[in-house]
Parts: sequence; structure tokens; C-alpha cells
Amino acid sequence: MQVFVEKTSELSRRMTVSIHEDVVQEKMDERLQALAQNIKIDGFRPGKAPKHIVKKMYAERVRGEITSDLIQSTYFDALQSQNLKPAGYPYIDSLEETDGFKYTAVFEVYPEINLDSVKNLNATRPVATVEESDVDAMIEKLRLQQKTWLEVVRPAQTGDQIIIHFSGWSEGENFTAGQIENHAVEIGSGDMIPGFEDNLIGLSAGEHKTFTITFPETQDNTLPAGKEGQFEVEVVTVKESVLPEVDAELIKRYGIEEGTPEAFRDDVKANLERELTSALLRKFKTSVMDALYETITITVPKTLVDQELEQMMKPYIESAKRQKIKWDDIKPPRDVFEEQARRRVALGLILGEIIATQNIKLDDTKVREAIADMATGYETPEDVIHWYYADKKRLQDVQQMVLENQTVDWLAAQATITDEQTTFAAIMDRQEP
Repeated sequence: MQVFVEKTSELSRRMTVSIHEDVVQEKMDERLQALAQNIKIDGFRPGKAPKHIVKKMYAERVRGEITSDLIQSTYFDALQSQNLKPAGYPYIDSLEETDGFKYTAVFEVYPEINLDSVKNLNATRPVATVEESDVDAMIEKLRLQQKTWLEVVRPAQTGDQIIIHFSGWSEGENFTAGQIENHAVEIGSGDMIPGFEDNLIGLSAGEHKTFTITFPETQDNTLPAGKEGQFEVEVVTVKESVLPEVDAELIKRYGIEEGTPEAFRDDVKANLERELTSALLRKFKTSVMDALYETITITVPKTLVDQELEQMMKPYIESAKRQKIKWDDIKPPRDVFEEQARRRVALGLILGEIIATQNIKLDDTKVREAIADMATGYETPEDVIHWYYADKKRLQDVQQMVLENQTVDWLAAQATITDEQTTFAAIMDRQEP
């Protein structure tokens, strides 16, 4: 076997592998001999047909099988002989020659990664604590989740629930399939199309209103995107929200059997602190990854970017199937996700190089701690822990996360880290009350 490699670009390689005809003929003789003992040819008893007849009838097919087998059996040996590590699958083109068999494999290789600039990383580490005001805000949110509605006799205002009958028309066509009756709308929730809820403010039970709204360009396919729609609304009732008191009944709904406000606050604060710890780690990890991506520049194999794009598209394709929408009708342009895919691939390669060169080993204790932390807050944490360990894929996902976190810890030890004081609300992307 002879191997010749041509560098066609920074990462692209064209490898030509030549195999001597003697090797091809030897394997063909073996295959034809085995074939002759099992086939039946008219005029001859099974296994008694002359070799030259068998060869004449089956040589072309057998040679095709042999060359295919040779490609599979020699490709990785040829790569190893040239110390090449391909990124993804190759494009194979086979060429027949009178003095043997030859094929070419076109593929990309992994880039060389220089980690010298890791020491130049600059990242920001957010620092925050859970304040009593954060606990107050969460308790208020929990009260809102348990709110009830009380009918009132007054004009509707933001925050009210209004029960309506309505129908919609656009360009002479009714797009609501007649009148929709007894539909509940919480004014200010944003559940309806922009502008609809605003038109309900000030209406009282028994009143009618007709108004026109221009639909957003990006709408689902049941509404006239970009066109004007006219709505006819009849108000049935107006209701205002009633929040429950923070008493034993409410507290026990959230699993606090003691039913005391003190125990409730302690439990809420503990949950918020767990959330904050995880969020701070995610934010810091993102900051380190941003710095790593900006500092270490590598050429990314297109093959790997294509594979990552395919993985990123899978949830959208499945969603389109569930909605019975043709994917080609809604498929976004490649450049919408390409930079994100390129970043993921680049960071994956860089992290892999760091893990390999720095010999970072997965810490099983940290895996158990991570799973135990995720199980905290569930009614039966031991069942959640068993759920993770019972499935290889779920456990691997946690192991990958932990290994990445260990690598971030190593990077942080090399980098210049600046602490940045912030708030719980800012970290959790929540609005202050």
C-alpha cells in the first residue's frame, strides 16, 4: 500500500491510496473460489463449474466487492501511517488502474490548537446574595400564582380578567371561525396579539366595542400576518384578582407542613440561594467561554459545523412535524445559526485540547454532588438521584457538565478574574417589584 497526501487548504486533505494488483488478485481468487463452491451454473453440478467460467461470470461483481472492502480495511491504516486525524467522514472516489487499485479520500483534519494565550484571559465573575427583598418578591410571586378572581361592577383596568365574546375579520374573511364565546383575557398578560388587550381597558360588562389592529409580520399561519384585522368584542364580565394571605393554608400548599411564615421564608430563601448559586456559575462560565473564544482563534472544520447545525435544527424540525408544517417552508437561512454552531464547535475543540493536555479527569464525587444538588427540593430526592444513575445518557450529560465546570475552574486559575457586584434580580433576569 502506498499513500500520498496533498494539502489543499489549511484543514483540507486529499489522500491517495494505491494498492498493488497482486493484492487485489489474491483476494479475488479467494472470493471466487469460495463462490464457485456455492453457486449453481447450468450444465454443471453444484461446485463443479470450471474456474474460468466462474471468473468470467462473476469477476466484475467480485472485483467491486473487493475494492469496496479494501477501501474500508486500508483507510484508517493509511490515516495512521500519515498521522492524520480526520474531522468527520471523507468523500471517497475510487479509480481503477491496470497495475492495481487506487482511491482518493478527501477530508478535513482537526486544527492545531495553541493554548499559550490562555494566560491572557480576562473574565468577569458576578457576585450577588439573596436579600430579604428578594424573598419578599418571590413570596409575592407565589401569592400571584394562587390568586382567584372576583367579579366587579366597574370598567376594566390593567391586571383584571375580562370575559368576552369576540370575532375577527380581515379583508372580508372571518378568521376566528365565527364568534369565540366566554374567552378569558388577563389585561396586561400579553397573551393576545399586541394592541388587543389595550383596547379592553375601560370597558364594562355588557358593553360592545369594534376596533382595528395591524397584525405583526411574524405570526402563526392561522392569522393574517401584516394585514389589518377588525375585532368585534362584547364584554360579559369584569373580574379583579384577589391574592391569598400568607397563612398556614397557603404555606402548606407549597409543601411546608409547619405552616409558619418563618419556615416559609426560610424555605423560599434556601430555594433562591440554590437558584442563585447555579445562575452565578452559569454566568461566570459564559464569561470564561466568551474570553476563551475571543482569545484563542482556530480554524473550524466545516464538516463539524455542518454536523452541529444539523443537531441544532433537530428540535425545530421535530416541532414542524408535530405542527404538520413543511420544514422547507420555514427553514431559516444557514447564517442565522452558523455563528452559534461555529462557536460551539470551536469551544468544544479548545476545551477538549485543554482537558487532554492538562490531564483533567472527571471527579466522580463532584458528579454525585451535582446530582444531589439537582435532586434537592424534590419530595423524594433519592428517586431523582436513582433516575439519573439509571440511564447512561442522562448520567453522561451530568458528567459532561461537571467536566466542563472542572475545566472552567482550571481556566479561572490561569486567567485574570474581576469580581462584579450585582443583584439577585439582575442575575436571574427578573424585574424588581
